[in-house]
Amino acid sequence: MDIFEKLETLANSAKYDASCASSGSERKSPFGSAHISGICHSWSGDGRCVSLLKILLTNHCEYDCAYCINRKSNDIKRAIFTDDEIARLTVEFYKRNYIEGLFLSSAVIKNPDFTMELMIKAVRKLRLEYHFGGYVHFKIIPGSDSRLVNEAMRLADRISVNIELPDHKSLEKLCPEKDKYSILKPMKYASDKILENKKNRREKFAPAGQSTQLIVGADDNTDSKILNLADHLYRNMFLKRVYYSGFVRVNEDSRLPMVKEPPLLREHRLYQADWLLRFYQFKVDEIIGADSNLDLRFDPKTAWALKNLDRFPVELNKADYETLLRVPGIGLVSAKKIIKARRFSNLRFEDLKTLGISAKKAVYFLTLNGKYYGLKTENKDKIENLLLEYKQDGLFDDKTAEKTYLSANTGNL
Repeated sequence: MDIFEKLETLANSAKYDASCASSGSERKSPFGSAHISGICHSWSGDGRCVSLLKILLTNHCEYDCAYCINRKSNDIKRAIFTDDEIARLTVEFYKRNYIEGLFLSSAVIKNPDFTMELMIKAVRKLRLEYHFGGYVHFKIIPGSDSRLVNEAMRLADRISVNIELPDHKSLEKLCPEKDKYSILKPMKYASDKILENKKNRREKFAPAGQSTQLIVGADDNTDSKILNLADHLYRNMFLKRVYYSGFVRVNEDSRLPMVKEPPLLREHRLYQADWLLRFYQFKVDEIIGADSNLDLRFDPKTAWALKNLDRFPVELNKADYETLLRVPGIGLVSAKKIIKARRFSNLRFEDLKTLGISAKKAVYFLTLNGKYYGLKTENKDKIENLLLEYKQDGLFDDKTAEKTYLSANTGNL
């Protein structure tokens, strides 16, 4: 099999891994880029679509995970890259301006340690022999030795250990060869090394941090379970990102749910809720409330506001920054603009668009100079219906959101 056939096979095998965005790396080199704005095969923080070479070292696998296209019981074309092939492909693609970095993952060949050794060998060659200073995201294989995790962190800008399923019962059912401990051990080791590095500043270990991925819809776990896990990881493992990947049924297996399409809208809502946890000072129980799952009709901040109409409307010209962040249609950037602009004069309704505020969305939750421009009613259903009509007009259409995920990347909720 020539290198181009391998590339086609192993790039296709890697497409279900969503953990491939980067930020925060400033590795300096005359060759390659690891700019702080991010290098990914998705959307950067400022909404740009950027690219990287996302491949598997191999799709030969010793495991038989029910949902995975590369599981050992599947009759698919198999391939494996050599270390030199990975290094040369990355460099040649970079020289042609096709990519800005490398995302390297792998199925498990022989055992986790053997697989990690092959991956490290490839990235070491890329760094030391080809002098590539660009972004590298390295997928840690669960169950691998801490010594190998340490070496991978020296070479990579970001590492990730994919949890995939939110609890150990689902893991036992769908991935019998994996266990909770084998996933959390390297994740905890990585978080400790990153913290140690920040304190001592002696050596860079994965300067862009670590991330993980959760599959949404492969089991019956609720959004509450998923978000509580994500919140725990952010607070205790200091993860940069948790990625949510809508379940795609690629295998016929009685353990898997019968779904025709991946739950993209649910995935999108989880990304929005995740942003509220990290940057809007929301708690999980506020976002979910008494329900176990997110309301798919509205973004989670609007859903929260509709349940808490007694807190609204707020006065745009007086509310503090934290209160403004709770208003639907006002995002992180627009809240800062409001604080800055009102130092000079009181804001009017006409100023909302200039400030980047979704006026037709925010109007039900704020006043300007004491005047309320929304629907004067305490009937929540009427406001909900107006917001739903607004969505149907295409002004914040979730079908578009499913394709772009832009609001979840920019944080303007």
